[in-house]
Amino acid sequence: MDQKAVRGWVMYDWANSAFVTTMIAAVLPIFYSEVAAGNLDKTTATSYWGFTQSIGMLIVAVMAPVLGAIADMSGSKIRFLRLFAYTGMIASVLMIFVGKGDYLLASLLVVFGIIGYTGGNVFYDSLLPDLVPYEKRDYISSKGYAFGYLGGGLLLTINLAMIMKHELFGIPDTTTATYLSFASVGIWWFVFSLPLFRHVKSRPAQTGLTVSQYARTGFTRIWNTLREILKYRELIKFLIAFWFFNDAINTIITMAAIYGKEIGIGTTDLITALLITQFVGIPFTLLFGKIAERVGSKPSLYISLSTYVLISVLGFFMQNSLHFYLLAMMVGLVQGGSQAVARSIYSSLVPPSRSAEFFGFLSLSSKFASVLGPLVFGLIALFTDSSRWGILSLVLFFGIGILVLTKVDLVKGREEALG
Repeated sequence: MDQKAVRGWVMYDWANSAFVTTMIAAVLPIFYSEVAAGNLDKTTATSYWGFTQSIGMLIVAVMAPVLGAIADMSGSKIRFLRLFAYTGMIASVLMIFVGKGDYLLASLLVVFGIIGYTGGNVFYDSLLPDLVPYEKRDYISSKGYAFGYLGGGLLLTINLAMIMKHELFGIPDTTTATYLSFASVGIWWFVFSLPLFRHVKSRPAQTGLTVSQYARTGFTRIWNTLREILKYRELIKFLIAFWFFNDAINTIITMAAIYGKEIGIGTTDLITALLITQFVGIPFTLLFGKIAERVGSKPSLYISLSTYVLISVLGFFMQNSLHFYLLAMMVGLVQGGSQAVARSIYSSLVPPSRSAEFFGFLSLSSKFASVLGPLVFGLIALFTDSSRWGILSLVLFFGIGILVLTKVDLVKGREEALG
């Protein structure tokens, strides 16, 4: 195991998690509600934010499997990762041009940012089986998420200080500080991606095909993947479970801040609570990696998903900032661990020689599924004039995911992948 390459892989989570914390979870949702969509009522702004997430995920869903298949054949995972990462970085920086009422421009840039972040993660995740042996993947995957929490949380802390105490930084007002926070995400993402780009190399493929031939072959492999994946019965069952519980997790991440804003929680309390999630998540993500090694991947995933069910129910009754703080802490306990263990399980169920293609299919299927969560949230907000019922609907998503997960045999699935 190449330690420099593994450290570079882990550091990329540190780098791109800044996009999730500042742009998706904390600062940008509040900016979207108060500035970009400031000419709309709060419930409509919440709905439009949810629809924006759904559109971005849908576009990634269509693109990712084709690119994954091409990357597997051409040995160009790093090249595609760069392309998508740079797209997300640039979109983050361009957010400085969004003004009062520019919610369409803001939504467009968010969509490009989601494409860059999520599309890049198809190739980033698919590097895990190339770099790390099977028995170490739970821990290394959890370590990546833990570093992501630390990196994303650290930049969010800096950005919070800039926004709330702008005069100490020589910044004239909070709006300027907010714009600088957006720009800092792109810069942070770029700088801390360099170790991965320097030390991780794609496995070379000597096919001799042109770019257009790669593209045609990539499209062909999509259909082959759809046929081939039916041979992996345990993988299919895990995918169905993943579609439901991951959609619910992503909906909580993307909608928490703007939901809190809608019910009257102050900006400082919202961002502080999300910081709590980040820093609580650091040790507990690593802990879940160790729990998975000790008791198994599925039991540790059951623990985290059951906690999310409780979070969704309590979120329905949330009234004040103290409630938001407590829920943020609970999310921090399980968010990184659930995602890290799920990523590791998936990597063990896919054929190693087609990892990018199958991770592309994961992106396709899960992103199509993930369109539903924010969409349901937004529609419920519009029809009921409140987002509380949207939060409660996530219990159903988690419940179905847990039920299907009980049917997955990981040992048999691993044998299917290697056979």
